[in-house]
Amino acid sequence: MSEAFTYDGGSVAPGETANIRYTVSETYLGDPVRVPVTIVNGDRDGPTVFLSAAAHGDELNGIEIVREVAHEWDHGKLAGTLVCLPVLNVPAFIAQERYLPIYDRDLNRSFPGNDSGTSAKRIADRLFRNFIEPCDFGLDFHTSTRGRTNMLHVRGDTDDADVARIAHAFGSNVIISSEGPSGTLRREASEAGTPTITIELGEAHRFQRALIDKALEGVLSVMAEFEMRQNEPVKWPGWRVVINGSEEKTWLRADAGGLVEMHHDRGSLVEAGDRVCTITNPFKTDTTVVKAPFTGLLVGVLENPLVYPGNPLCHLVALDEVTLRALRGDQTTRRS
Repeated sequence: MSEAFTYDGGSVAPGETANIRYTVSETYLGDPVRVPVTIVNGDRDGPTVFLSAAAHGDELNGIEIVREVAHEWDHGKLAGTLVCLPVLNVPAFIAQERYLPIYDRDLNRSFPGNDSGTSAKRIADRLFRNFIEPCDFGLDFHTSTRGRTNMLHVRGDTDDADVARIAHAFGSNVIISSEGPSGTLRREASEAGTPTITIELGEAHRFQRALIDKALEGVLSVMAEFEMRQNEPVKWPGWRVVINGSEEKTWLRADAGGLVEMHHDRGSLVEAGDRVCTITNPFKTDTTVVKAPFTGLLVGVLENPLVYPGNPLCHLVALDEVTLRALRGDQTTRRS
């Protein structure tokens, strides 16, 4: 039999679901800033997992993922507890901005927080203590920042066996292995004993249904890995590459200002020397061709076609030979 999930101000008994608005701060007028939380506590014993989104307020794909898991899935035979946090950064979400409007701070550099620190640190502390640290593991959903888009991939420290298990169970083709910057939810939660991965998918300011559906398959796969749902298979993506410090990876950047034409989409394989994009001036009299310095996968690409010199154009990562053969075969199959 599972146990009640408790937080500062309440608890949710086994077999119950609670929708709460949890106060994390106050506005200039002294009104509460409240974060929506859904807690689904199964009848059967199992792990407690958090699903979080919108730590950056303009990253919307994850919101729909977390809402669908919480409110559209049948949890009648759930083993364990789901802690669903669809909008972590409510002030930024309301403003449709990436960062907290208060001093433009990044909530996802403020964990685990501090109850006597800055506004961002206090919000992070309330969320972390009550809904992150009590969990056994976590999934944190993000998109690329404005003007760029990411293929669906996982980020996490695969040197940590518990994190690696979750990352592999999610079933994405690409895992980028790193601790993550200090203050990020996934790094601080993992170091506090709640192994956590970040899932990156798509772009800001929109719902992208195809990516959302793929991510929902990944959530189901993780829950199957930890036996939270009965008779569900763990997903195998067909091919997988884990990118760590030994692999070549780079952000290609513009060497000229102008208008960009991308020649490949996110998730595309490009060969060394391929034209990735072309930058032109308004008259198309000056042209700068950007070529791939090595064969690799475009994990992220530019969406906003306007650049200054130094602006990022795409995120290119190298692949091992086994993955290259599998991916080349997959792309040939799709073309035929």
